[in-house]
Formats: sequence, structure tokens, C-alpha cells
Amino acid sequence: MNDTERYMPEEALSVIDPVVRARVLVADDDASTRQFLSAALRTQGYVASVAQDGAEASALARSERFDALLLDCRMPRGGAVEVLAALRGDPSAASRDAVALATSAEMPATLRVALADAGFAGVVEKPCRIASLLETLAATLGVDRDLRVLDDDASLKATGDAGTMAALRGLLRGELVELLATLDQRARTPADLVEALHRLRSACGFCGATRLGMQAKALQAHIEDGHGIAPDALGRFRVEVEATLAALTP
Repeated sequence: MNDTERYMPEEALSVIDPVVRARVLVADDDASTRQFLSAALRTQGYVASVAQDGAEASALARSERFDALLLDCRMPRGGAVEVLAALRGDPSAASRDAVALATSAEMPATLRVALADAGFAGVVEKPCRIASLLETLAATLGVDRDLRVLDDDASLKATGDAGTMAALRGLLRGELVELLATLDQRARTPADLVEALHRLRSACGFCGATRLGMQAKALQAHIEDGHGIAPDALGRFRVEVEATLAALTP
């Protein structure tokens, strides 16, 4: 039994979604942090494995495929930057292309810049807010793929009738075409993109575009938490915009 299973209460284990969502490696030399983070991830349906130092994290990530790596900056036998550099430089590593997030009890601006330059999609300052961690994972890995791109029932409930729903979806389609064409430009000014995401979430609610609304919320939180705009997060959002546009196109 690993750290996660040992410290998860029975009632929490019983409500975990049986559908495997994503595999996350939590690497930290502090046992309490490992237990806390991995347990929190499991309650949200993630499959969490743990490592207690850099060497163990590297070995696991080389042999097993993880969707995301949560790496502490200061660990015996290799911190986050060293572990990620070794993985990215190893073509045979199973998790070579996994999304990487760095954790640290101290996260000054200079370290944030250095971690971004090293290829980290985001940072998590300890002690962390679990909501922040989950939003960062959603921004970079994507939201629940079991959700429908367009939910007619939710849209009809919000709009009241099919005619209004169709009209609002037409407006949303035009908005998404314009957003997709200007997304890279907007990303250069995070505050402007946050404002656009805020407006988009409202439109998604009326149109039943649940998945896009959740992805917009995750990206907005990711930016507002000071992560900047990671390419992985922007790419995931772009995918959802394109999927929603396709669903809205007659």
C-alpha cells in the first residue's frame, strides 16, 4: 500500500470516480506533503503515485507514463529542475512529455521565471490551496472528457426555449471564431485574456457549452494565480474552443 492509500479515509476512497482520469506523480521529501497532495488528488479521481526524492521520481517517470509531474524544488538526490531536465533529455523516458508543475515553500519572482524557462507549466506554493492545484491541473491537462461539448438540456433550462437557445448559440459561434483568430494576440496581455474568459464563461452557461466553460474557468484561475499563460494551458483551451466551434457548426 502506498502513501496515498494508507492515509486516505475509507469514506473518501469510496467516493472516488472509478473512471481513470489522469495519472499524477507527486514527488516530495516531506512525507506529510506527499500524503496530503496525493490524497487530495485521489478524491478528485486522479491516480496518484508518490516519490520521496529526485532519484525515485526520475526512476518512476522513466519507467511509467504520467500525465503530470508535481515536483518539489528541493529534494535529496535532485530537485524539480534537475529531474525535469533529465526526463526531457531522455528519449526513452515514458513521461518525457508529461506536464510538469513545481512546488516550493518559497516562490519568489526570480524562481518563477527560472522554472518557466526550465519548462514548468505552473508553480504551486506550499502550503497550497487544493483548489489552486486542481485548477492548474485542469488548465494544463484538460477538464473531464466525459462531459458533453454541448448540453442541450442545460441550455434549454437556462434560455427557456429552443429559439432563444439557437440565437444565443449563433452569437457564441461568432464570438469563438473571433476569439480563436485573436487568441495568441490576447495571450500577450494576460489581463485582457482574463476579461475575455470571464465574458465567455457567461455565454457558455446559457449555451450549454459546459466543457468550454470549465476550461475557461480553469485557464482564468491559472492566470490569476500568477502562473502567467503556460503554452500547455493555452493549448488545452484552444482545443476546447475548436471542439465547441465544430459542435456549433451546422
